[in-house]
Amino acid sequence: QVQLVESGGGLVQAGGSLRLSCAASGYIFRLATMRWYRQAPGKQRELVSAITSGGSTTYADSVKGRFTISRDNAKNMVYLQMNSLKAEDTAVYYCNTAWYGGDYWGQGTQVTVSS
Repeated sequence: QVQLVESGGGLVQAGGSLRLSCAASGYIFRLATMRWYRQAPGKQRELVSAITSGGSTTYADSVKGRFTISRDNAKNMVYLQMNSLKAEDTAVYYCNTAWYGGDYWGQGTQVTVSS
């Protein structure tokens, strides 16, 4: 079955950096678009970034120029490099993929940015 496991969250000061990782298993990773979402307290879950099987990337306007998504198909991993972090980036970050009609999520990793 499809499994997604995030790691790399933590507490960081504003202006700092974190790198999130998502380990995927149970499907043909290299064929799937991978996404990072986040959900802040009291807010709806929002799409942060996505990377297609071909390596094309998209970003939310709020993170453009600061976050970089990447994937390693040999390791079945997707990453989110987050630089110049702001207090408003504080949220639980989720890895997501869609595969054969199913929508799959990891358990999430907490990112807290102190100002």
